[in-house]
Amino acid sequence: MSHGTVSHWETGRRIPTSEDVASLLTAADITGEEKERVIELARHASEPNWLTVGMPGIPQQLAGAVECERSASSIVEWSPMGIPGLLQTADYARAISTASGLSTQEVEPRVMLRVGRREVITQRNPVCFLALVGEDALRDRIGTPQVMSEQLRYLLELSARDNVTIRSVPPRVGWHPGLAGPFVLYEFPDSPAVVHFEHYSSGAFVPDNDDVQAYRKAVDSIREVAMSPASTTELIAKIADETECTT
Repeated sequence: MSHGTVSHWETGRRIPTSEDVASLLTAADITGEEKERVIELARHASEPNWLTVGMPGIPQQLAGAVECERSASSIVEWSPMGIPGLLQTADYARAISTASGLSTQEVEPRVMLRVGRREVITQRNPVCFLALVGEDALRDRIGTPQVMSEQLRYLLELSARDNVTIRSVPPRVGWHPGLAGPFVLYEFPDSPAVVHFEHYSSGAFVPDNDDVQAYRKAVDSIREVAMSPASTTELIAKIADETECTT
């Protein structure tokens, strides 16, 4: 197995066969149910849509999202009810995981992964990130007032970066495609774009070109009803001030 072949797999230019994957897993001393699960994924890797199901500790679909984040040239996320993962503080992420009923052993790995994900927007050659965030996500109290205040202040800090744009979508602006639910659109320099949906215990990646085009149009529609970046910054600062008054 040549380095060139493996490189094509890593960049998505080629899809490894289930036999190739089985050989790699054997070499890595991965056996049992985990080996069979990965081989089963490989058998269906060429299908246009695929579903990943969560597992204890780290959701499998989150691992796929991390890979997309690292490879993308630009990311657009519509998040109507919560702060996007790439913009979350550790305490905000911890509050969500704890409220979900997870144990400490399960919470901390998720928090560490969330924090590590931010590197793609803060590194030397960062990805361009547009966060379209519902106003409810900014106002809802996640964790203590201090946790929420620090999260809002962190959004202000990130919004000052050239590669990060945050735009809030007010409630009661009428119907728009975002009301159908949250999504993330990943654009890649050398590969077709994909759309990702993350649910409570599963996620789906949709690479079909027609679907991707539909979500590009959805992004345009949500932009039309979103506040400007400057107005969003003012709103976040105002909500942060109000939150700090309750601490």
